[in-house]
Amino acid sequence: MKLSWRNYSFDFTQRTYVMGILNVTPDSFSDGGSYLRRDSAVERALAMERDGADIIDVGGESTRPGAEKVSVKEEIQRVVPVIEEITKRVQIPVSIDTYKSAVAEAAVSAGASMINDISGLRFDPQMPSIAALHKIPVVIMHIKGTPENMQKNPVYTSLISEIMDYLREGIHIAMQAGIPGDRIILDPGIGFGKTVEHNLEIIQRLNEFEGFEKPVLLGHSRKSFIGRILDDLPVTDRLEGTAAAAAIGIFNGANIIRVHDVKEMVRVARVADAIRRGY
Repeated sequence: MKLSWRNYSFDFTQRTYVMGILNVTPDSFSDGGSYLRRDSAVERALAMERDGADIIDVGGESTRPGAEKVSVKEEIQRVVPVIEEITKRVQIPVSIDTYKSAVAEAAVSAGASMINDISGLRFDPQMPSIAALHKIPVVIMHIKGTPENMQKNPVYTSLISEIMDYLREGIHIAMQAGIPGDRIILDPGIGFGKTVEHNLEIIQRLNEFEGFEKPVLLGHSRKSFIGRILDDLPVTDRLEGTAAAAAIGIFNGANIIRVHDVKEMVRVARVADAIRRGY
């Protein structure tokens, strides 16, 4: 299973890839406010590349539970200058984390070469056409509800089946718009309309998503389910829990892990890959 576009090529039969998180927001749950200034955001991106990141995922709106929406204009103002500068200085692809087609279009024009859509192409019907037009990969994620209400008692009759149905429909939407099947990445949406038990079940059963024959992205880094398991540890103390979930997720089939702590998780991935695939 490979992903090739522009000058980039990922071979998922060889190893796990690492997507570094760069939030240029004041209110993201983990690093909100840390990289609002363009120079600090660029320095962080360069550090992530040095630490072994394969992708840098730039977001301009927090999608933590209960987060308030940001206008398209504000989101563009946050991400475009950062993406313009980063893409001049790194050799790895930059992804735009947004569910708004206008933001995606502006980000791609600024140099982004991947779209990470938490809505799985549902919130903005124009989003698929952006990825298709520019011939770039798209991450289709499962979400139940919206960031404002997704954690208000999420209930499933059959968790994995319902996530799979949502992703299957997302694949159909993408391909109908002209996005080739080999440019689609799937994300089961840890924490997006899920309880602690739901998140654990997804990681336990991650290999069931291999039936789609598409790369699977695991976005678990520092999330609240880890804090809950570890006696309500704050977000800054969830490194080891994030590492444990990453290792098990990789062993169960994750092809990409989306993380804050790039240096540490690159090391986790190397060891997990050696155990899973052979040294």
